Amino acid sequence: MIRIRTSSRVNTRRLHLRTLTPLLLLCATAPHSHSQSPQISQEFIFTSAPFHSAHASTIVELSNGDLLAAWFGGTAEGAPDTAIWASRRTANQANQANQANQWSAPYLLAREPNIACWNPVLFHSADGKLWLYYKFGPNARTWTGARLISTDEALTWSQPDHLPAGLLGPIKDKPLVLPNGTIVSGTSVESYSSWAAWIDRSTDNGKTWTKIGPITVASQPQPSKPNQTEQVSGIIQPTIVPLGDKHLRLYARSTSDIGCICAAESFDDGLSWTQAHPTDLPNPNSGIDAVALRDGRVVLIYNNTTTGRTPLSLAVSVDGEHFKIFETLEDQPGEYSYPAIIQGKAGELHMTYTWNRKRIRFATVPLANVPDATQAGAP
Repeated sequence: MIRIRTSSRVNTRRLHLRTLTPLLLLCATAPHSHSQSPQISQEFIFTSAPFHSAHASTIVELSNGDLLAAWFGGTAEGAPDTAIWASRRTANQANQANQANQWSAPYLLAREPNIACWNPVLFHSADGKLWLYYKFGPNARTWTGARLISTDEALTWSQPDHLPAGLLGPIKDKPLVLPNGTIVSGTSVESYSSWAAWIDRSTDNGKTWTKIGPITVASQPQPSKPNQTEQVSGIIQPTIVPLGDKHLRLYARSTSDIGCICAAESFDDGLSWTQAHPTDLPNPNSGIDAVALRDGRVVLIYNNTTTGRTPLSLAVSVDGEHFKIFETLEDQPGEYSYPAIIQGKAGELHMTYTWNRKRIRFATVPLANVPDATQAGAP
């Protein structure tokens, strides 16, 4: 069941919206590290696979410490043979340094007949079930949501459940599961010339959902280019973090006319949201992800540029608004994009991301590498 709350806005403590033109100047690429800590671990999840292209990964830690990653793979993005694939990294292998072939060979999780699959998302609900949400269809404007459930930590899965029109589930990034079990899921709609973020909220472990939004950002009309048939503007693919006392914040990808990561606030655990505002972090119309650490700091993984999809950087904030880059995972020419990030049980950061549309790369950063409040540039 879906209930819709439209145009829900927070009228108190609204953030001051700055004009877009000065913000595009503020969204200039931030300085980033030119060296990597030797403690960072990076490896490919696979080097050979039964598909040519791979993109849009997700990662989850299982109850026994294993890691499970999934992505879509096929001839190319949008090709009818594109399906959802997965790989598992067992905990005992993860603890053995420099051991090759730690990840299992890619295996098929979901395929839809003669149509592309997109953007898998893995997460646990409060009742212990493991969910895989994904989309299928010709493109992002016409796709349909689907999901699988596992009750034995990915050893077996249910048959695909195709969702009703209007319910897509988490669109790219993991949802936030509150301490009371409420799922606050970032989703979005890509229509002709207009993008908008939405929230899907469930208080019964995903049985029913309330749709909240739209969440939009003020933007200035841009002049049309010669022979331009469409000018898209807006935000999509929100990632959500808790900031304490029912205060949630989402960060979203934006179109090139906005050019910055955008943020919006909720002060009632996701029931209502402010209008989004551009931050001073650049965004080249590329996916991002964020995680709130158990000590309250927020870590964001994103492309620190206004064009292209390199470098791929990690930044930390103690207040959710002001960020400082502390690691650069990739800075060579190419595409390093659509990251996913979680905090492991031991405190470390686990990440997956697209590597040149050919492979999925996995990285681990020790918690000790993340700057504390005295180093993170808080105001």
